[in-house]
Amino acid sequence: MKAPPRAVNLRHSILLVLGLLVLLFILGMWLMSTLNLNFAQQAMTQLREQQVADTFYANLDRINSHHSLMEKNTRDLARMTQQWHALGGSLTELDTMLETTLAEFPDVYAASLLFDDAPQGNSSPLNLFAYRDGAHIQLDTESPRWQQGSGYPELHEILKTHPEPAALHWTPAYYSIRSDAVVISLSTPLRNSAGDWLGVASTDWRADDIIRLVSRVEVTPSTFAFLLDRENRNLSSLALADTPKAQQLMDAIADRELHQRQVETNSATSLTARELLAPMQKDRIRIAGGDYALFFSTTRAGMTFGIGVPQAEIDAVLTPMRQSNLRIALGIGSVLLLLSGIILFMVASTLRQLHNLYTDSLTGLPNRARLLLDLRKRSKQGSLVLLNLDAFKEINDVYGHPCGDHIILHLANSLTDFMRTNQSWASARLYRMPADEFAIWLPGRLQTHVLQDRLANLHHFLNSLNSRWEDQQIPLSASLGLASSWQLDSQQHQAHELLSCANIALKQARLSQNSLRIYDPAQGIKRDYEHNLQWANRLKTALENGRIRPYFQPIMDVRTGKIGKYECLVRLIDEQEVAVSPGEFLAVAKKIRLYRSLTRTMVEQAVERFRGTDQQFSLNLSGEDLLDSDLTDFILQQLADNQVAGQVIFEILESEGIENYAAVRQFIDQAKAMGCQIAIDDFGTGYSNFEHLLRLNVDLIKIDGSLIRQLDHDSTALTLTRGIVQFARELGMQTVAEFVHNQAVFDQVQHLGIDFAQGAYIGMPGAELLPSEAADGANDK
Repeated sequence: MKAPPRAVNLRHSILLVLGLLVLLFILGMWLMSTLNLNFAQQAMTQLREQQVADTFYANLDRINSHHSLMEKNTRDLARMTQQWHALGGSLTELDTMLETTLAEFPDVYAASLLFDDAPQGNSSPLNLFAYRDGAHIQLDTESPRWQQGSGYPELHEILKTHPEPAALHWTPAYYSIRSDAVVISLSTPLRNSAGDWLGVASTDWRADDIIRLVSRVEVTPSTFAFLLDRENRNLSSLALADTPKAQQLMDAIADRELHQRQVETNSATSLTARELLAPMQKDRIRIAGGDYALFFSTTRAGMTFGIGVPQAEIDAVLTPMRQSNLRIALGIGSVLLLLSGIILFMVASTLRQLHNLYTDSLTGLPNRARLLLDLRKRSKQGSLVLLNLDAFKEINDVYGHPCGDHIILHLANSLTDFMRTNQSWASARLYRMPADEFAIWLPGRLQTHVLQDRLANLHHFLNSLNSRWEDQQIPLSASLGLASSWQLDSQQHQAHELLSCANIALKQARLSQNSLRIYDPAQGIKRDYEHNLQWANRLKTALENGRIRPYFQPIMDVRTGKIGKYECLVRLIDEQEVAVSPGEFLAVAKKIRLYRSLTRTMVEQAVERFRGTDQQFSLNLSGEDLLDSDLTDFILQQLADNQVAGQVIFEILESEGIENYAAVRQFIDQAKAMGCQIAIDDFGTGYSNFEHLLRLNVDLIKIDGSLIRQLDHDSTALTLTRGIVQFARELGMQTVAEFVHNQAVFDQVQHLGIDFAQGAYIGMPGAELLPSEAADGANDK
């Protein structure tokens, strides 16, 4: 039975792909081998050139040392001559000094002293010249005619006008008539003790000696060295080889005019000290079919020293490497083919994982990670829309997660069709965000009214969608939030910041009536979020460092005038040891789930402070605290362990409302059984739920300060407070007046028969309790 055409075509396709892969492997092996060889050749060439450079610098240092020694001897000759002149020495002493200079420095071929004026004891200017004649030193004291034709006037002008008293001047190579040789002279001025010009002291370096010096360079068999003076005269080791090719090389180097080239150093390259002082330059010349690499630099005398190395001799080390590379390439070819197959498989697997990393598995859309990556890459402006399905959690709860996945997939397909068919959204890109959210990137800088129209259009489309699940019609709706890139404060963290701003707009949209909102930085919502984040960090740090502490506000017994109770109020002590009011951080603590930690540390510190005293203290508990079984168990355990239950009053915030009376009443019954009292705090605010008093077995009512502070001037507040006091008295409950801030209010509190008072008039919250004598004398107010 023949295989169906489709299967045959598939098999042919696979064979074709495999053939292409084999070809690709072969090409890859060849390419890798070539790249490896090129890299190795480059590395070896660089190593070889580095060896050449090391040799070059070693010889350059040798030549510079020779220069330095010549400079030292020339200066020494000038200094001794100046001392001779200052002491008025004889000509015999001067002759001896000149001969000694030549004897102590074998590399100096000749030395001369030229005086402009006649020294003491002479009738004419003095001209002394000493030079080597084989193993002997000859002294010449001819007439000063030498000054007129030897370049002395130019030398005189150069040195006499030089700002440095001990200036040095190297001449180009020239033919010296007196010594009958080609030399390079080093000259320095002679001056008397007052600094006045006397003449010139010079030493000569013979060209033959220079050629022998540079000829000592050894790199490869055909390497040659050269030294160019300032006028491009070539003193080369090639001069020793009297051949046409040597002359061609010397002429080619002269034609390059290397002495005029300026050195440009690369600041990004790490240079050694000697490379900074004398940067080595490179050049290439081609003579008679042969390439030469030139390495040259300037000596301290201003000359150009260099070496020329045949490129063939530099590259000779690469020939064995090429042969070895060919054998290795042939030897590992089969292994490479196998490895290529493995690598291909691993690459395919990696690409699949990368695709999954940036793709939502349910919808096939790019996900949140891809959105952030794209936002970081995009340089153009645009807007980001976040879309959140309304009541999606309820849909999941009622119909199950398969229904939720069905709706997400339906919404993704619908949005894709909407963007493809709607021209104004054609350039946008859709992303699947976590849970029930989608994001849309809308490129271009659009005006606000255009963005509002597009959001309204999208919102209308979403609200018209319906999805069916098991014959159930499920209407869909969504909230939209939009933020634009040009609204950001900075572009450094654009991806996360833009997403954050769009999320803020989405949260506002979910709280608004029209379910869509454009982020407006002028509203400062982002700054509020940042402010909350800063306080969250401060609060965490304060908890970790023990800077959450209780402050104690005294509560006076109105009848006796004594302080027997304190309300424990939480404070955050900042880095400057300033107490921060809880209004700054309590709301943040609830958002980041640190409220329990605040309550725990307040309970621990308050119990520790009042243990062993006869004073009562009150602790504030919110409805959230009362419904936290772990926290209430901890509080009751603290009371039992420290035996302070009879001193504790738990103040329950009346303004928060209580829904689960059973759980709250369970804690109250346990606390009262241990001897604690229960107070309703802020009574008189909000809706004043009297059911609290009836169902929670309350001992005290704390009348809110919004009523108490007006007792001295507001008859309505006075009437309401009188009613609360009468109501509490009939139920057998005590009353506490909050915010008693002056004598007039305190008098009304006494007149109404309120049992206890607290406020600024009684005492402000403090880190320490009042001394016992102050507490006993509080009735003196």
